Formats: sequence, structure tokens, C-alpha cells
Amino acid sequence: MKLEVLQSCPPIIRDFLTYNETIKGKSSRSVEGYFIDLQTFFRYLLLIRGKTDKTKEFEEIDISSVDIELIKSVTISDLYSFLVFCKNERGNNTATRARKTSTLRIFFKYLSSQTHQIENNPALMLESPKVKQSLPKHLTLEDSLELLNSVDGPNKQRDYCILTLFLNCGLRLAELCSLNLQDISSDGTITVTGKGNKERMVYLNTACKTAIEEYLAVRPNDGIPITERNALFISRNHRRISPKTVQHIVKTYLAKSGLGDMGYSTHKLRHTAATLMYQHGDVDIRVLKDILGHANLGTTQIYTHVSDKQIKQAVDSNPLSNVKAKK
Repeated sequence: MKLEVLQSCPPIIRDFLTYNETIKGKSSRSVEGYFIDLQTFFRYLLLIRGKTDKTKEFEEIDISSVDIELIKSVTISDLYSFLVFCKNERGNNTATRARKTSTLRIFFKYLSSQTHQIENNPALMLESPKVKQSLPKHLTLEDSLELLNSVDGPNKQRDYCILTLFLNCGLRLAELCSLNLQDISSDGTITVTGKGNKERMVYLNTACKTAIEEYLAVRPNDGIPITERNALFISRNHRRISPKTVQHIVKTYLAKSGLGDMGYSTHKLRHTAATLMYQHGDVDIRVLKDILGHANLGTTQIYTHVSDKQIKQAVDSNPLSNVKAKK
């Protein structure tokens, strides 16, 4: 969590943010998201309660006066009116309002259940806006093979290894970039550090093991700063490869394989790995959850969608599919 963010917080919000980062193991990005949502809520609350200069721009409202007494006065009506404000005045879409709802639930649960600073939790019955679940965009098996076959050039072993890990292990971009040499075990597994610094063990299949071996055989060892010598993937500048560089690599090969300008990205390769495992490998959804490092099974269940081909096969398998009307 950035120091300037913590310094701008009222003590009660600062304690909440610190608790989530140090005790709950939330990432700095998640904690900063909590801060932004709470800052927006309390600016709104101070505005409607007449506790700030109404001539001020909304983004300039100071929330340093927020204390436990103000928080105790919050009702569920205040929370719902805030969500209406976010929709009508700030143009927040359903997903953004759902995230703000989640932040408010977590914050008031912390105050009521964790620290017992308030007796009544106004967010206890707060309902979240319904977010339309769209199917995750992914490459087909044929597209994936075309992408892998497009790899060439001076860094082909490294680039092929990167794409192979994305497509087989479903790694997040940050997870791949943070891999170290010691994360690769001789027993055919790799230790991945996911969100909230949570580690998980992922088994490497033959394609992954071969790709790693071939990359390590040509991985540069000289000219790497001592602080970055453990990095698995090295850039042309002999530094740990950056997320921006990996995104560029993926974009380059997507274009080369004829898959550019179709909305694919590094994260879509993660979707691809999950979808291929589920559709072609008959993988149990709970196993897939562990492979992907999801905290909740609900996050993984989006991959239980079926392809158009499977839908057609299911309909065609109906015993009445070939019955004709009697003449």
C-alpha cells in the first residue's frame, strides 16, 4: 500500500486497509481499490449530510473528518442511495457498482465482526447488482496450436516456453513474470505465487517440462544483476522480464498467427488453458479451481460453459433426432 494513500486516510479506514494487507494477505492493488471505493462513499456521505462545502468539486472533498460516530449513523438506505448516485451521477456500470458493494460489505463486516466497533452492520443485507456473466473469450485448440507454431526468432525458446506455460498451466501475467529458477522442482512441479502472495503447486506436463528444459539450455547467465539472477525469464536487457514485454510478445505472435485484432491477450490465454482442460480433459471443476488459484469455486464455474459443437452433439444425440412425421 502506497504511503501517501495511508497518510491521506482517516485512522479508522487506515486500520482497515492495513489489516487487509498484513493479516488477510490482500495485494496492494486490492487494498488501494478498497480505499478508492471507501473514499468515494464517504465523500458522498459527507456531501448528503451537509458536512462539506457543496461548492467543492466532488473529487476535492476531504474525508479526514470521518470517524466512528459518522460510521455508526450509516443505514442501508444510505448504501443503496450511494449505489444509485454511482449509477446516475458517476456513470458506473453494473460490474463497478458490484465491486463497490463488495467493498462496503467487507468494510462494515470488519467493523462489526472483527473489531466490534459497531453493533449493527448496515451492509449485512445489502444486495449486489446482478452482473451479466459473459463467457470467457478463449482460443480454440486449433488456434492454440497455430499460435505455438508461429514462434520463431532469436528468443524462440523463451517465447515458446512463455506461451506453453500460459496455455497449459493457466498462469496469470504477474505470476509468470515473478517465476524464479528455484520455483521449478525436479519432481515435475512449479511453485506459483498468486494473488495475496498465496503459493500453489502446479504440475508440469510433458510439453511444459520440455519447453522449460530447452529454454534453460539457452537462458543467458552473464550480465544479469545479482538481484535478478534468480528470475526464470530474462529480457534482452538481461533483466527480469516485465509484464509489458510479455504482453508485447503475446501480441506479436497472435498477429503472426492470424489471431491479431480479435481481442485476445495474455489473460485470454489463461482462459484458454482453463477451457481446454475442462472441455477436453474432463477436469473436475474443483481441481480446476486449485490449478488456477481461485479463492472461490464460483469464480471457476464460468468455465463450465460448453462449446457450440458440444451443444450440437447433445441435441443430435437425442433419440428422437431422426424421427420423421408419419405420412
